[in-house]
Amino acid sequence: MKDMTRATFLKLTAAAIGMTVLISVVMVNIDWLGMDGSTEKDPIVTLLNVMIVLSALVFSIVMVMMIYAIWKYRAKPGDESDGEPIHGNTRLEIVWTVIPTLIVVFAGVYSTIVLNDIEAEASNQMRVDVTAQQFAWRFDYPEQGVSSTELHVPVGTQLELHLNALDVVHSFWVPEWAIKRDLVPGSDLPGGDEIDNVVRVTPDVEGSYQVVCTELCGWGHATMRAAAVVESQKEFDAWAADQAKIPEGNVSTGAAGGQGAGIYDNQVTE
Repeated sequence: MKDMTRATFLKLTAAAIGMTVLISVVMVNIDWLGMDGSTEKDPIVTLLNVMIVLSALVFSIVMVMMIYAIWKYRAKPGDESDGEPIHGNTRLEIVWTVIPTLIVVFAGVYSTIVLNDIEAEASNQMRVDVTAQQFAWRFDYPEQGVSSTELHVPVGTQLELHLNALDVVHSFWVPEWAIKRDLVPGSDLPGGDEIDNVVRVTPDVEGSYQVVCTELCGWGHATMRAAAVVESQKEFDAWAADQAKIPEGNVSTGAAGGQGAGIYDNQVTE
């Protein structure tokens, strides 16, 4: 496009910017992730919106230049001659290599900063051991010494979730919290320390939610859900006092009165 005039270049630039703004305004204002239910969700939504704008920019530049090239260099009716033999524009090739590289580096650095921020440990943590098996959940509370098939948590308290699966890979997700992590079998066995099975989240809006398995785990995958209740500290303490105690010697993984690492003898089917 060596014959492109400055005026044409400015017009194409304006068209790309205009398309970027239009796409960004529409896409950013769509509530892709639903309501906010945790302190971690806001920076995740911001990260998503930044990626949407960058994607809109790249898409707009590519589309505007493609449409211009199709129009400008289209073959005239009846013209069956070969195209003009031309050599690539070195300066242009450098530009379209450097710019995407900078965008990718920026996205990687920004994502790392957000990840480190949302995974930072808070002073008021509460540990919950989450165990999954086809097709049910169990939540053990070592500090309270109780176990439940529902996840109850006090509002504003950072949860340190220790995740484990007993059969196949499952995935823990509460949509309103925007935190999703796979549960991998074997994290409670010797050598399981190499598995990154800890995730942190701070629910900050009281209400009832759902824990959803988002990893296809068998025929009953779609039914693998559990209640997640965010409540006041007083309500949580009252709830915990009424729950079944964790069997002695089993302070973490298990389900439905399990007997240790190889549990789920009394499988939960609800």
